[in-house]
Amino acid sequence: QVQVVESGGGLVQAGGSLRLSCAASGRTVSSYAMGWFRQAPGKEREFVAAISRSGGRSDYADTVKGRFTISRDNAKNTVYLQMNRLKPEDTAVYYCAAEPSAYYSGRDYALYHYWGQGTQVTVSS
Repeated sequence: QVQVVESGGGLVQAGGSLRLSCAASGRTVSSYAMGWFRQAPGKEREFVAAISRSGGRSDYADTVKGRFTISRDNAKNTVYLQMNRLKPEDTAVYYCAAEPSAYYSGRDYALYHYWGQGTQVTVSS
């Protein structure tokens, strides 16, 4: 059984920073392609960032490129999303997703089998 658990959300002022963490149990996190998605109230879930098993490949939504960084520490079994220069429109529940059958799963949320419960990020103006 794979469990994915996010942490690190909270309330921050516009322009501030947060770092989200995602731990995947069941197998070492190096066994998973990982991704971050978010969903704001009344909106559909959207892609934020993705990273390959080795960390050698990553991708970002245009709305966060240059502000967010996805990384992974396979020794600590953790994937991170560093979020800088946050904007009110970044307010959402952020979800971590894991896919064990692929090296890299990219932007399509349907390609990820395992999801965390989400962590709330609120950016005040």
